[in-house]
Amino acid sequence: MTSGEIRKLYLEFFEKKGHKTVLSSSLIPDDESVLLTTAGMQQFKKYYTGELDAKKDFILGNGEPAIGVASIQKCFRTSDIDEVGDDTHLTSFEMLGNFSFGGYFKKEAIEYAYEFIVKNLGLKIDYVSVFGGDQETAADFESERFWEETKKKHGENFEIKKFGKKDNFWGPTGDEGPCGPTTEIYINDVEVWNIVFNEYYRNKDGKFTKLETPGVDTGMGLERVLAALNGFDDNYKTDLFSPIIRKIEELSGKKYGESSETTRAMRIIADHIKAATFILGDEKGLTPSNVGAGYVLRRLIRRAVRNGFSLGAKETFTSKIAEEAVKIYQEVYPEMGRNKDFITSQLIKEEEKFGKTLDKGLKKLKAAVKKHPWEFQFINEGTNISVSEIFPAFYFYQTFGFPIEMIKEEFIIYANKLSFSVPDSVVSEVWGKIEKYFYEEFKEHQELSRTASTGMFKGGLADASEQTIKYHTAAHLMLAALRQVFGENVLQKGSNITSERLRFDFSHPEKMTPEQIKQVEDLVNEKIKQGLPVICEELSLEEAKEKGAMGVFDSKYGERVKVYTIGNPSTGSESAFSREICGGPHVSRTSELGKFKIIKEESASAGVRRIKAILE
Repeated sequence: MTSGEIRKLYLEFFEKKGHKTVLSSSLIPDDESVLLTTAGMQQFKKYYTGELDAKKDFILGNGEPAIGVASIQKCFRTSDIDEVGDDTHLTSFEMLGNFSFGGYFKKEAIEYAYEFIVKNLGLKIDYVSVFGGDQETAADFESERFWEETKKKHGENFEIKKFGKKDNFWGPTGDEGPCGPTTEIYINDVEVWNIVFNEYYRNKDGKFTKLETPGVDTGMGLERVLAALNGFDDNYKTDLFSPIIRKIEELSGKKYGESSETTRAMRIIADHIKAATFILGDEKGLTPSNVGAGYVLRRLIRRAVRNGFSLGAKETFTSKIAEEAVKIYQEVYPEMGRNKDFITSQLIKEEEKFGKTLDKGLKKLKAAVKKHPWEFQFINEGTNISVSEIFPAFYFYQTFGFPIEMIKEEFIIYANKLSFSVPDSVVSEVWGKIEKYFYEEFKEHQELSRTASTGMFKGGLADASEQTIKYHTAAHLMLAALRQVFGENVLQKGSNITSERLRFDFSHPEKMTPEQIKQVEDLVNEKIKQGLPVICEELSLEEAKEKGAMGVFDSKYGERVKVYTIGNPSTGSESAFSREICGGPHVSRTSELGKFKIIKEESASAGVRRIKAILE
């Protein structure tokens, strides 16, 4: 079965069940809580909250209200971007979805899913999962019961597994919104269909309340079900990827599957360039940049270029691969055909620009190998010397897209070329310490990326881009400056930090004067100019209190906390400009921030003021 046949079969199935077909919305959403469209339900959020009336807006051909809607939505998620390269993970994909806003609920949704997958597609379910409950929300016994009834009715014997919130509870997208327990269907041990029962509303404080009209939000990954239907254990062998893979083979002179390294590189290139083609082909005209969704786009293109470089690609190639993606999708998404010239021109421009950066990165890598790492042989564990400062492996990974395998290879090659003799045992010992620290930083980065899959980071960060991290550090400086100007009664009340601006709420009873705004700006810019170090320490909660770290101490901190100090980390709060309990991330020195400017000051609520600021 082809991808086109599945799309057609799916929409026809739900039309017969009384659903209205709705077109895919833009990948670049109007919803400010997310950078890119992550799910089919995103365009329907206001129907779940009751702000819009589905019975009025979705009418069938016979004049009757539809019981629900169905769509095939272009989606984009960066939560597993570092996993791309295996046989299932993707950044962009199509989500086949059916949605109900009070028209039907759990029993019908489960029946529809079973009927389509087993009866219409002829697939065999390995097992299903349901939400097992926790201290905040009850277990989903209803879904478990309906699955048991379905098994009995059809003579099935698949297992029903119970999981927690991480696996079987979805949402909300952004800071707040509809959410609820999920039930998932697994085929060949891969999740292919996720059914969300939106029966709660989670507010910004994390409180759950029952929705007056519960709804159904489902999503089935087209690429995964297509692979299952055709007997593939690899998404990249389907008709949605095979023409792209063939083009990469042609351009590189290598064969898919000839080695694990070649296969992984080809998958990354295919996924990332296809994802970039979808974004560039969107009618809203996003381009690569260093902020927001544009930064995500740039990162994808550059990661693809780096992997093309490893395959031996000598000329610009991304635009040629994009042309194959356009051929695959232009009939389904005509905007991609209309914007083909824009897509290819932007890719060529970005690839040529990064080609120079790539060369620069390799030169910096060689220089770093020659300069510092050998100090490791004289460093004992437990010292205050920063491994990342001596040899910033994660910097090369994040800035230039160099995988750790490449960094290691280059490290060993250049170590052996040094003019002074470095024994193999020392090279091995030094690399071991570098690699250990790299994976510590990588793990922290992955956790931040996973949080971003719902749209916004905990602590108010919108993404993990370089610019957003700068704004996060600026927020710490600004809070310290506000406390100097107004006194220690000033406390943070909330924040929303994107790659384009900083929004910060703080306790203060009256409007700031122009003179006070300037005072805060001047203080922050003074500390930026001084180039103060930003130091992270992991301390016990008691040690953090003793050092004067700011934090909401009635919160449920763990036994150990991260404390970020701007200034001298070895002394108490009287010597540091800022010291706060925080999960990070931050810049290493304040001089990286640029000029700080407050662009707006206003009331947020009674006794709370709101500042919007930028870095120039």
